[in-house]
Parts: sequence; structure tokens; C-alpha cells
Amino acid sequence: MLNHTMMVILTNLVPTVEHVGGISLGVALGLDPLYVYLLSVLVNSLLFFPIYVFLELFYDRLLSKWNWFRKYLERTRKKGKPYVDKYGVLGIMLFKSFPGPFTGTYTATILSWLLGLEKKKAFLAICLGSMIGGFLVLAFAMGALKTLALFKL
Repeated sequence: MLNHTMMVILTNLVPTVEHVGGISLGVALGLDPLYVYLLSVLVNSLLFFPIYVFLELFYDRLLSKWNWFRKYLERTRKKGKPYVDKYGVLGIMLFKSFPGPFTGTYTATILSWLLGLEKKKAFLAICLGSMIGGFLVLAFAMGALKTLALFKL
């Protein structure tokens, strides 16, 4: 069980796969679906912090030295501010909840940072998006297994 759990955790850390691969793998390995769901949501949610800290450090130590990038970021945040104020948490949550490629925690965190969404609000949006997206993936994975069982594949 520990090996299967580690496989699920490591799969959740892969940028383009994240909880889609983690939940599907866990269910296919025969782990308890609720356990796999909770583990996947936890890993995906906590992944926010190292990505956000990396972005802040990378910007402070390197990117802020380039005047053109600093101006670009300021302009992006200024243009996006009305939309972030109105739709920030909801928008990031909906983006993160869609179980597709490049709509995971990595991209949602980068988008939150680029748009200047507050760290607490960004984390909340990513947690909620992980819960919704994880549930959708779990429902699909369970349905796929039931369908395969019908055909005895």
C-alpha cells in the first residue's frame, strides 16, 4: 500500500498530469477511492506553496532586475485588477477545476501570481478547484472501471 501511495503522490506532482493521473492511477491500483481523492486534493493543494514561493523568489532575485519585465508585470496586473477583484477566486477555481492539460495547480498558481491575486485567496481558489476537479476525475475513473467490468476487460 505504501508503494501505491507514493506512486499516487509522485503522479500528482507531475505538471501536466497532476490529480487526473493521480486519482486514475490510485483507483486503477485498487486503493480506496475516498483515500485517493483526499490524498490527491491534499497534494495538489499543498503544491501551491512551493510554486508560489519559487515565483516570488525568481521575480525578486532575477526578473525584477529587467525593467521591461517589471513594467510588463505591472501593466498586466493593472489591466487585470478589475477582473481579479470581481472574478479572482471564482475564475481561478473554475480554471483549476477543469480536469484538462495545463489547467492544474502549476498553471493556476502562475496565473494567480501574474494577475496579483492575494496569496490567501489564490490558495483558497486552488483548494476549491482541486476538490471539484478531483471529484470529477474520481467520478470518471469509477465510471470507467464499472464500464470495463461490464465488458470483462
